[in-house]
Amino acid sequence: QVQLVESGGGLVQAGGSLRLSCAAPGLTFSRYAMGWFRQAPGKERAFVAAIKWTGSNTYYADSVKGRFTISRDNAKNTVYLQMNSLKSEDTAVYYCAADLFGSGRDSQTGAYDYWGQGTQVTVSS
Repeated sequence: QVQLVESGGGLVQAGGSLRLSCAAPGLTFSRYAMGWFRQAPGKERAFVAAIKWTGSNTYYADSVKGRFTISRDNAKNTVYLQMNSLKSEDTAVYYCAADLFGSGRDSQTGAYDYWGQGTQVTVSS
């Protein structure tokens, strides 16, 4: 059974940093592009970042470009999201997702095959 398990969320002040991790122990990880999405209260789930299985191609939402960095360690079946210069509008539940043979540029939720349970990120102003 495939499970994606996020960790690293929490409460941080505006301007601070957090690093999210998503472990996928049951996944043939190198076959999957990985993505991060977020969902704020009352809003739809929104794309944040994606990375191809090679790690060489990355793609970001305009709202996080230059502040967030997605990376992956295929040996550890783990994808990361380094979040710097956090703003109050970054407050959301963050989800990781896996996209079989994905390009690493998919921003639509329907492109992804597996999802984690989410981790809360709260940025106080």
